[in-house]
Amino acid sequence: MSLPPADVLGSLEAAPALDRPDLLAEPVRAALAATGLDAYVTPIDPHLADTENFCARYGVPLEASANAVVVRGVRGEVERFAVCMTLATHRVDVNTVVRKRLDARKASFAPREQAVALSGMEFGGITPVGAPADWPIWVDGAVADQDWLCVGSGIRGSKLFVPAATLLGLPGAERVDGLARALPSTAL
Repeated sequence: MSLPPADVLGSLEAAPALDRPDLLAEPVRAALAATGLDAYVTPIDPHLADTENFCARYGVPLEASANAVVVRGVRGEVERFAVCMTLATHRVDVNTVVRKRLDARKASFAPREQAVALSGMEFGGITPVGAPADWPIWVDGAVADQDWLCVGSGIRGSKLFVPAATLLGLPGAERVDGLARALPSTAL
């Protein structure tokens, strides 16, 4: 395993993720142990877990920070979920791209309580690593094009650093170009 580059780590120091299971939600730890995927973890102030505050405090570039959002699609009585990965500088296109891919009449971000209960992860730390096996993981092309990324660890008190190849190597993961759109610079 190669270390994440300093320009992605900012002021943080990271250790191999499985060396610090105390910094991982149980589903994340189990997934990393089962797959052996390349991942590093670092502790952070849980009050700074939200991306904008985290990046400002620790010097991690927004362009190297990827957010996982749980989306829910409904058609009739059928509910489907997916994890969408987007750069912090982008927003997932839930109403068009996600809705069509979920074959749903209606799609939205999953309610916080539902996302937490179903994923086994804390809100603000949700990650595709360890997501439920029946959820597809859609990785926006802008995320897939990065070398290294900072993502959630399943808890608010740490972050994972992973190569984009790690995300694309997860079971059920797929690159989806156009999954997200860049936010106007004033929205950052």
